[in-house]
Amino acid sequence: MGASLERIITLMTDFGTKDGYVGAMKGVILGINPQCTLVDITHEIPPQGVFEGAFVLGNAYRSFPPGSIHLAVVDPEVGTQREALVVETEGYYLVGPDNGLFTWIYRGEEIKQVVGIRNRDFFPKPISQTFHGRDIFAPVAAHLSLGREPEKFGVRLDRWSEIDVPEPMVTDKGFMGEVIHIDRFGNLITNVPRRLLEPLTGQGSLQIHIKGRRISGLKTAYAEAREGELMAIFDSFDLLEISVMGDSAREALRAAKGDRVELFSP
Repeated sequence: MGASLERIITLMTDFGTKDGYVGAMKGVILGINPQCTLVDITHEIPPQGVFEGAFVLGNAYRSFPPGSIHLAVVDPEVGTQREALVVETEGYYLVGPDNGLFTWIYRGEEIKQVVGIRNRDFFPKPISQTFHGRDIFAPVAAHLSLGREPEKFGVRLDRWSEIDVPEPMVTDKGFMGEVIHIDRFGNLITNVPRRLLEPLTGQGSLQIHIKGRRISGLKTAYAEAREGELMAIFDSFDLLEISVMGDSAREALRAAKGDRVELFSP
């Protein structure tokens, strides 16, 4: 991946926008490379929500051009001995803590190298023990955008952290999945991909059980459902989603992450 002063750097954090943390990171980056393009993926990851951050980033990163740098900070272990990483994949660079935040990307990309950030020449002095986003990750991302090679920041690693991602289970009737994400509309995103359900949908009307409720068949658009109707649809990332037309499925079902979803064809 070649160097470009105008390279895109995305930012994803659990910092919110009330305080000046995100602005401080952007200020550091622009102080090093004023020509880069900064794009916010989100700063509304729940505090310390590593799993949620990994899911959101894993679904968003491919929307950006090859060569983009994804800077992600959801870092409950800031100030400890956990590694700080630069990851180079076949298409992108990743900068952030080694806590599983890049799990979905590790599974979807060819990994060229993972570097533990050790070279303090790129950091300000002193380094805050509570704000590595500003003092470590932001300057490293900025220098990457100027064409610095990842190995300049430290040493290659042969292992890194991943989080456990629940997989759908095969049952006598079909599959058992679970809710792994709830978006701001209250839609329940499950871990069941479209490809897994294709054999069942070809056998007849798919039956979906969740929280004591039954859904028959799949919709292809939200507008196919009646107002207030519980429905199932494949979302934009081809995962099974449980929704309520014009309302929140989370509230209607009193649902939460981890709730089981049973799928079978009668």
